[in-house]
Amino acid sequence: MVENEKNPRQLAGQETGRTTEQDTAAKLEAQLPPLELLSDLADLYKMFGDSTRLQILSALRIQELCVGDLADLLKMSASAISHQLRTLRAQNLVTYRRDGKMSYYSLADEHVEIIIDMGLQHIQEE
Repeated sequence: MVENEKNPRQLAGQETGRTTEQDTAAKLEAQLPPLELLSDLADLYKMFGDSTRLQILSALRIQELCVGDLADLLKMSASAISHQLRTLRAQNLVTYRRDGKMSYYSLADEHVEIIIDMGLQHIQEE
């Protein structure tokens, strides 16, 4: 290329004082969710990275259950189930209601079911 000739990319960068790559990066950055929100999303997805929690969530998709029922179903101790339920509650994935001394757990909302359904659909694609 002749020294005085500039390619269109260089000319575009000269007009704004920035290169095209910088412009593209700035436009993309403006559209990305904030880092704090992405960090919260990563924490949410971590909840789905444990097969025991997924078994609990799958069972609660069918009906609400108490800790004892979940423990029997999953052949685990009530203490282990309670620990997982505390973790799921902390992420607002499950909720519970009291009936006397018993607590019955269910999915917090339809979004939890949608996340599970979409994941299952994705892994079953051919």
